[in-house]
Amino acid sequence: MTKLEVRSYREPDEEAVVQLWRDCGLVMPWNDPVKDIYRKLRVQRELFLVGLLGSRMVAVVMAGYEGHRGWVNYLAVAPDCQKSGYGRRMMEEAEARFRALGCAKINLQIRRSNTGVIEFYERIGFSVGDEVSMGKRLEED
Repeated sequence: MTKLEVRSYREPDEEAVVQLWRDCGLVMPWNDPVKDIYRKLRVQRELFLVGLLGSRMVAVVMAGYEGHRGWVNYLAVAPDCQKSGYGRRMMEEAEARFRALGCAKINLQIRRSNTGVIEFYERIGFSVGDEVSMGKRLEED
């Protein structure tokens, strides 16, 4: 595995991040990825991470901590780099940053249609809980 450089997001990363999310099928009609980026940059931008191989962005994860639980969103690895350990590396960095903040548990949501990623998360220690995930949209994109 080539060494992946992980760092916090910077504004010039926007186009590459959105393209990576599109390449991985994470952009849905009801989510404007650019708005999601701007929303994230207002809160804990240091938990919005990108992974680089040289100058090429190959991974991204948007994480957040609200004082009780950590949340992981938009983890993506370029299709030609999947199964290379880069997703695991991104999660390790997010977890290290959560631990530094005193976070005791991480939550994430996976779309039912994204079945392949469930096994990845199970391999890195996540399990399906008894919770019911609910949402309420406050702003239309």
